[in-house]
Parts: sequence; structure tokens; C-alpha cells
Amino acid sequence: MTDVPRRNWAGNVTYAARRFHRPASVDELRRLVAGSDRVRAVGTGHSFNRLGDTAGDLVSLTGLPRTVEVDRERGTVTVAAALRYGDVAARLHAEGLALANLASLPHISVAGAVATGTHGSGDGNRNLAAAVAGLELVTADGDLLTVGRADGDRFAGMVVSLGALGVVTRVTLDVVPTFAIRQYVRRELPADRIEAAFASAYSVSGFTSWRSSRIDQVWRKQLADQPPPPADWLGTVAADAPLHPVPGLDPVTCTAQLGEPGPWHERLPHFRLGFTPSSGDELQSEYHLPRAAAAGALAALDGMRDRIAAVLQVGELRTVAADDLWLSPQQGRDSLAVHFTWVDDPAAVLPVVAEVEDRLAPFAPRPHWGKVFTLDPASVAAAFPRYADFAALLTELDPTGTFRTDLLDRYFPR
Repeated sequence: MTDVPRRNWAGNVTYAARRFHRPASVDELRRLVAGSDRVRAVGTGHSFNRLGDTAGDLVSLTGLPRTVEVDRERGTVTVAAALRYGDVAARLHAEGLALANLASLPHISVAGAVATGTHGSGDGNRNLAAAVAGLELVTADGDLLTVGRADGDRFAGMVVSLGALGVVTRVTLDVVPTFAIRQYVRRELPADRIEAAFASAYSVSGFTSWRSSRIDQVWRKQLADQPPPPADWLGTVAADAPLHPVPGLDPVTCTAQLGEPGPWHERLPHFRLGFTPSSGDELQSEYHLPRAAAAGALAALDGMRDRIAAVLQVGELRTVAADDLWLSPQQGRDSLAVHFTWVDDPAAVLPVVAEVEDRLAPFAPRPHWGKVFTLDPASVAAAFPRYADFAALLTELDPTGTFRTDLLDRYFPR
């Protein structure tokens, strides 16, 4: 099919698949999977590594019915896996409902974000996968499997799955009543006040160029009924016009700021659904660290500030609450997420990534599964307490390696 992506969104990965498919029904998908020796599903392509690449069959699920089914009694919504979060959010808001958290981009697919442990921010907010109450997936033999929280600990191993256990067709998510948010942007936060900033609002992001000891911008997404920050809030200056996280870029793509109230799905992301947030001319890395280690980890990176800044577009600091999902970067620990949006120059960026990882090594960093990282498999395995359990589950559900990729083989060798 010509409308199946051949490259990821950033353009740094060209998919190696022999064949591309866009099935129109779950039964067609089941036949395809059962008849393939290697198959992967592709979503919106926002991964920056080869996690979703395959030499076999690449499948887009955008041809399946675009279902959104609300169950008010259970407090859930069941959605087609290929839907973007922004599309689901608009439907929920119209029903008076919401998701507790959203990522920076509303453009990403539900299944892809869940499978990689993608997250928003907030001291009390868990990642997007933690809202998953159930999954429907096609397994390697073409069977249709439905699992949920009633399946217990095993289910916790199947949510953040890296696409390795099957092709997810539908996802059931917890919902809450809709709510409103005001977003205020503050400038020049002293670095030693970042913890106070994180605790100050529903969702908080700190953006930094790593060129100074101050956080360049703090984006505070607070509940609309809360009072605005005082003029001298934590020694910062209020932005008097909308800003883009990357200095100099047009903020027209960004969600409304300056305290203008709006629904949750139009404020929790950084970028608007109706715009392409950037050209995609970038690479991204992100590492998740225990909150207790935040000060030490940031101090370690401060020692290579100039090296980072030389190949960086913007850095972002966020907090995410702990969950129990086996491969979640926040499994068992409240976390600090340290994100880097790099220039699109792998030769210049990868040595800096390696040095970042070396400096963070004492703090047991966990990578964002969909971004650029070079951590050795042993250190990644040691950072996830349920790593061996997931490896066993992977062998059980996909014994022939139907959903495996080179990257999976590196980190979960058979």
C-alpha cells in the first residue's frame, strides 16, 4: 500500500520492510500476521530508533475502524490503537470526560505511545501507559487475545511491550471528568529551585539550552481554578508573549499560554494538534532517573554543559510518578525525565549521547524506548527489576520471533 509510511517522522530511519500493508479489518490483519515470519506495526513514526523496523512485513492499522467506545459505568474508553491521542481527547472532551495526562505531542498514536512508555509530566501524574485498563492484540499465530487488569501481574508485563508481544488493535483507557487548565510560562528559573517549580502545578516542564545554570523557561500547566503565580514566583520573570521551547521559533504551533483557560487536551500538550510542531529535522534522547538522584544527576551533566549545548536544540526536565508496569521507565520509582532534542547530525550527537550515558551511569538511568540511546544491554537489564520476567514473557508469547527486530535482539537476546 502506498499510504503506509516508509520512513519515521524525523526521517532518520528508512524502514527496511519487504512489504507494506494497510489491512481493512482485524480478520485481514490476523491472516497477515499468521502468514508472516517477521511483522511489525507502525504508528505515527515518532520513534527515533529502529525499534519498529523490520525486514519482513510492516503494517499500518489506520485502515481499521476508528472506534471510540465510552463505558461510563466502568470509567473507561476503548479506542482503535492507531488513533492519535489528540483525536481521542477531542471526542472525550465532547462527552465531558478526560484522560489524566497527555504527552507533549497530541499527534502520537495511542498504541505506539503506550508500547514505548511515553509520558507527560507532573509530580502526581503517571505515564500514559499507566492509564491502560485493557488491550486487544493479535499474537504471532494470528489469534486475537484480550487482556486486562484482572489478569494481574502478567498484564503489567504486557502494556509497555515495545510491540514485541503482538499487534495491538484496541486499547482501553481509564477516564476522568473533563477539567480546565491555565498555562503560564516563566523565564530564568534558578536551577536550585527546580524541585519547587515541579511541585507548583498539575504539570510542569523546564526547558534549558544547557548554556547556563538557569532553566530558560518553565511551563506551568495549573488547574484553571487555582490562583496564578505571583509576580516574583521563585525568582523568575513572567513571559509577556507566547514562547516556543526552542528560542527563536514561531510559537504559533504551541498551546495557548499567558494564563488563558482552556480544556485539558488543549493545554497539557506543548503543541497544537492542528500544526506540525517542527520539521522533524532532529534527533531525541531521554533518560529517566530516580527523583532522589535528581540533584546528583543534574550536577553530573552540568560538568559537560558546553558539550551538550553544542549539539542541542533544547533540553527538557519533567517529573513522572511511579507505576508498576514491567518495562515502564518509571516502574517502581518516581522519576525525573531528562530529555534532549538534538540537531540532526548523528556523527556529532552520538559521542555526546555516550558521554551523557556515562555520567548518568551511577544513577541507574532508564532510556525512553523510542528515542536514541546507546546504553549497553547489561546496564539496561540491571535498571529494570522485571527485565527477566519480560524476557520470559516475550519467549512465551512469541517463541518464533515473529515480532522481533535487531534492536529487540540486542536488548532481549534469545
